[in-house]
Order: sequence, then C-alpha cells, then structure tokens
Amino acid sequence: MASIILRSRALQKCPSLKWSLASISTTSSRQSDDVSKALNQKEAPQINDLALLNPEEVEQRKRLQGYITVDATTDISCVTGVPEEHVKERLVRIYEPSKNAMQSGTDNTGHWEMDFDTRERWENPLMGWCSTGDPLSNMKLQFSSKEDAIQYCEKNGWQWYVQESSFEKPFKPKSYGINFAWNKRTRVSTK
Repeated sequence: MASIILRSRALQKCPSLKWSLASISTTSSRQSDDVSKALNQKEAPQINDLALLNPEEVEQRKRLQGYITVDATTDISCVTGVPEEHVKERLVRIYEPSKNAMQSGTDNTGHWEMDFDTRERWENPLMGWCSTGDPLSNMKLQFSSKEDAIQYCEKNGWQWYVQESSFEKPFKPKSYGINFAWNKRTRVSTK
C-alpha cells in the first residue's frame, strides 16, 4: 500500500516521468531496520525431515535412535579389489611436488601427492621397454592437504611416510625501480 501511495505522489509531482516509473515496485512488503520486529515476524513452518523419508528409512532411524555412532578408522583394504601381494607391506610416499622447471607459473603447486614404492621391474625382451607386474607402481594421487593423504593411506591400511621439502626459497621482494637505482651496491654494469 505504501509503495502505491509513493508512486501516485511521484506521478503528481512530475507527470513527464509516467513511463519511467516501471522500475518502482508495487509489492506490499516493507523493509525495516528494527530487529525486534524482524524477530517477532512469523516464518513458514518447518517441515519435519521424517515426512520426506521413505518408510524403510524411518524405521531404520527409529531402530538406531538409542545407539551411539563412533567415528573410527576403517580398513577398506579387503574390499578395494587390489590383490593382497600388492597391498601388504607397501610403503607409500606422501610429498609436495616441486614446481615445473619448464614453466614460470605456479598453477600446479600447493597440493600433495601420494605414490607407491617401486617393485620389481624388468626390460621387456620384445621391445626393450621397462615392464612391471605391479598395477600400483605408476599411480599418483593428488590431495589438497597432507592430512587428507595420511587419512587415505590409513583407511586403506598402507604404511606411509611424509617427505617434507628440504629446500625453501626465501622470498626476496623486488621492484621495477631497482633497475634504475644509482647505488653502487645495486648497480649492474651494462658492459
């Protein structure tokens, strides 16, 4: 109602703007900065999530209502499908890969990778290529953090170790103005 009154008053003051008032809303909702009014306003009723579930899911929730669930580490190595000789006593290396030396960007940095130790390899007599019977030797997985990689290894029952980066290049702030400095310490000879 207030917006309709506002619109009619604006039309009375300036009749030449009749067609440009299409952007004024004619809804009856009003906004207020009063917090107490906002808290006392009625909201839509909340729907019980049990109404949206299947009857089997409702029965399952009722059966598990008195139980306490405990988050524990689970070993899923028996159901992954990888043969036991490739899983038992495998050592996994978790490391942060270095930046590609052929590119100046830092796009593929900041993640952690996981790879397996190498097993028996031999030279293929037919073509001379390097062959292996290990399906996990060429697998590399990427993780966003070191903790995610460790948790994945523990979930699969693999022994792991973390290889920390030993070289940390110190950040040296540079500026374009240093190229033109008339200082003997920073001056570079052009001859």
